[in-house]
Parts: sequence; structure tokens; C-alpha cells
Amino acid sequence: MTKNKIKPKIFLLDVDGVMTSGQFFYSNQGKIMKAFGPDDHDALSLLKPFLEIRFLTGDKKGFKITQKRIVNDMKFPLDLVSTIKRLDWIQDNYSTDEVIYMGDGIFDQYVFRKIRYAIAPSNADPLAKKYANYVTKRSGGDRAVAEACLHVLKKFFKPFNPNKLPEGKNFSGEWTI
Repeated sequence: MTKNKIKPKIFLLDVDGVMTSGQFFYSNQGKIMKAFGPDDHDALSLLKPFLEIRFLTGDKKGFKITQKRIVNDMKFPLDLVSTIKRLDWIQDNYSTDEVIYMGDGIFDQYVFRKIRYAIAPSNADPLAKKYANYVTKRSGGDRAVAEACLHVLKKFFKPFNPNKLPEGKNFSGEWTI
């Protein structure tokens, strides 16, 4: 089977600059906050039936903040992987022709060149955007992941139908009592 006919099986996402604005908020005690955007979690839940979804961060000092949002709140796996070791980590854990990766940094271009499909937010590093298969119109932390999810659904699986509310899914905006 050729690379283009293989369905992707994993969506790997960088956290800082993709799920967040990329800004870190510090006090005299150190890193205290990250700004995560709206709608990304709901869009990921639309994509979850089709792909394994996993997050990567190289932010060791802000790992607990990221873990709270990604693992505890959103219920997705998260790995601490240096930005310069991402390609090695991906090749050790997945078949690169089955990987979609969304990143924004200066080292993500190396990953983008070797995987099945690469996505960058509009405010990504110029080299990341140059080697991305798709660049979102939205910035990281401002619905870029939601836009990417809808793009992946349309390109590889089944386009999202905005006229029909998906059934049987829990979305981040749902209230439970």
C-alpha cells in the first residue's frame, strides 16, 4: 500500500503554541499559568472515534499545568518529550506513515518532513509552516486545533456535518449533575 492510501492512525499534538497561545505566565514563584483556547476539546472529541489522540510537551517546568488540562480535564495521554527528540520518539513508537502531527516550533520542521501529514497553526515558526501540509487560519490557543480537527475529518475520514448534532459523545461544554 502506498503512503497516500494509508489511513492515519494517530494524531500527535504539541501543547505549547498549539493548544495554548504559547505564552507562559510567571510570578516570583515561577511558571503559574498557560492560556488554553476554546473549542479545541470539543473538536478533538469529534475526531477521537477515528484516530488515537496523544499530546507531547517539552515544557518540563510547566508539565503539571499541562497535565491538569490535557490528562485530568480532557482525558488524553500526555508525554514529556524534548522538542529536539520528537522525531526519534515518534519513530520509536509509531509508523511515521500513519502519523498526523501538529506543531509550531523551529524543530517541528524535522518531524514534518518524515511523517504522513503535518499541520501548523498560523502563528507557527516560518520553517514549520513551510513544511506543513496544512496551515490553519487560526493561531495556537485560538481554535487552531478545532480547525485542524475539522480539516482532518474532511480530508481523511467523514466531514463534520454542522447541521446534525453528533449523538453519543460527551463534549466539554456538556453539563453533568
